[in-house]
Amino acid sequence: MSIQISSNFDSGNIEVLDATNPANIRLRIRRDAGSEFMQWFHFRVQGARGQALRMVIENAGECSYADGWHGYRCAASNDHTDWFRIAETSYDGKELVIEVTPQHDSLWLAFFEPYSQERHLDCIGHWQCSPLVRLENFGSTLQGRDLDVLHVGEGTRHVWVQARQHPGESMAEWFMEGFIERLLDMADPVARELRRVATVHLIPNINPDGSILGHLRTNAAGVNLNREWHAPTLERSPEVLLAQAAMKKTGASLFLDIHGDETLPYVFIDGAHMVPGYGERNLVLQAAFLANLLEASPDFQTTHGYQDDRFTGEMMTLASKWAAAEFGCVSLTLEMPFKDNANAPDQVRGWDGARSKRLGAAFLLPVLQHLRALD
Repeated sequence: MSIQISSNFDSGNIEVLDATNPANIRLRIRRDAGSEFMQWFHFRVQGARGQALRMVIENAGECSYADGWHGYRCAASNDHTDWFRIAETSYDGKELVIEVTPQHDSLWLAFFEPYSQERHLDCIGHWQCSPLVRLENFGSTLQGRDLDVLHVGEGTRHVWVQARQHPGESMAEWFMEGFIERLLDMADPVARELRRVATVHLIPNINPDGSILGHLRTNAAGVNLNREWHAPTLERSPEVLLAQAAMKKTGASLFLDIHGDETLPYVFIDGAHMVPGYGERNLVLQAAFLANLLEASPDFQTTHGYQDDRFTGEMMTLASKWAAAEFGCVSLTLEMPFKDNANAPDQVRGWDGARSKRLGAAFLLPVLQHLRALD
């Protein structure tokens, strides 16, 4: 049986140049449609049981965050459910080489453990059956997909949490699953109290088009949604325009934007302290949130992260900076690694969906503590 490589499925992305020689399979990552961004890949290899494969991604050095390949290990799965890391992943500054001998007839490989649209829909269906949830469709994407927001809680404070502006950052939706599952736990006292003092608005995936298309950072039009918050339009970025409209109806006491970082092997937060007018009170509240999160999750750290001037020229185009200015609230961008958490490495799985879910669950206590500090 000859080797077959396919990516014509949800979030699939790879171009096959030559798969005739198992020891020298030549591949390329496809760019986001209408954009120069690329780094996400997700494909399936069939017919290679017991064969030593050497797969070369030729354009790795041309990717958007090529430095992120250093120290990176490819994610793989035999059943498309349980994911592990391939130790024999190397990068020479130009090509990414993945070497593996499949144990079964089919093997899936991806930049990070995927989060499928089917899982998204299954979870939405399950969560909406809870008496605690009000599910709303706040609009449609460019390709007509539903934009879902869950409203949970009865309190007067409003918390907004969104994920996957950048669709290739699938760890963000794993985070949301963990956050939502704990928030809906009837027996959890932190969740119960958070539901009492606040109404939490949750957008698990604000960019389903890009997710399904196998994009790294953009929607169906090739637009980076996290550079649209200053002036979104229905033609380019309806996802942002509609989310802003929904947020303005309630206001926000806290805004969280969930992401992944291709290069840094750490969990960290980029705050809004550089936004003009953020104010001394928000600076104190932001510092307290980070300190509380350090206690809530040892996976989090504050030593490594972005420099304050990283987004100077485009600051108000970003969601968390826009929300800080619009609502005068603490507004944070969470970043999780594509690689591993260097402070607590896992040689088998690296940073994965399960760890992202645990981090999401851990966030409930710092959120509650933040809201209490506002009183």
